[in-house]
Amino acid sequence: MTSTDTVNFEALKERQRIGWESGDYPRVGNTLQIMAERLVVAAGVRAGQQVLDVACGQGNAALAAARRFAAATGVDYATNLLAQGRERAQAEHLPVTFVEGDAERLPFPDASFDSVLSTVGVMFAPDQAQAAAELVRVTRPGGRIALASWTPDSLVGSLFRTIATYAPPPAGVRSPMLWGAQERLAELFGDAVEWTSLRPRTFEFCYHSAAHFAEWFQQHYGPITRLSASLDEDTRARLTADLTAVPQPFNQAVDGTLLAPGAYLEAIGVRR
Repeated sequence: MTSTDTVNFEALKERQRIGWESGDYPRVGNTLQIMAERLVVAAGVRAGQQVLDVACGQGNAALAAARRFAAATGVDYATNLLAQGRERAQAEHLPVTFVEGDAERLPFPDASFDSVLSTVGVMFAPDQAQAAAELVRVTRPGGRIALASWTPDSLVGSLFRTIATYAPPPAGVRSPMLWGAQERLAELFGDAVEWTSLRPRTFEFCYHSAAHFAEWFQQHYGPITRLSASLDEDTRARLTADLTAVPQPFNQAVDGTLLAPGAYLEAIGVRR
């Protein structure tokens, strides 16, 4: 028996969903739009293709695909994020379909999509093997699977290690940052996907200061918003100090602001 056999993934996903529906994640997620634009280009999305954005949040990759005249669909289990995705699509006059669904049980038939994408989304599914199997299942043979995932040693990896000191993850749950490691992708996808490009990239976190970074994430990044609200005043103050410290070793700005690169892996593969 492996350690994951004892994990209640359904209960964990429900807690995660509540976390993502707390705060106002799109205030953070919208800043990451450039990652989705890059991923859609790297995946070679073309007009008329059927494209799925998994764990889409407020629809960054789905919207990017629709701008290239693909038939774009976004799927997520957080209904408030889907609602904001629909609002964004309407405002930009983009015909994107948003569907409520679980990345580990995608509500689509086999081989439905030419390209299946996820921008720092599916990596947070707790049953990583099941999520990977679902990505493969809904991609047609010869279609593309394209992922942008934070790396273990990135700024975001440091952020989640800090969070874990206040709210440790359940035993048996692998770090989502492992999706940003080539070796883990090989374990998850095996021979089902031929990875044609594994490219280290960076996203620049740009804030007024490290303190502004900490404040923004506490106010808007649902899991941290929910964690912060559960703490007493003194512990919350320590969390704020620790969050403020997270981006400082990465900061490249010399003008008092924050300009900190966050490393991620852009992985493009062909479904065999």
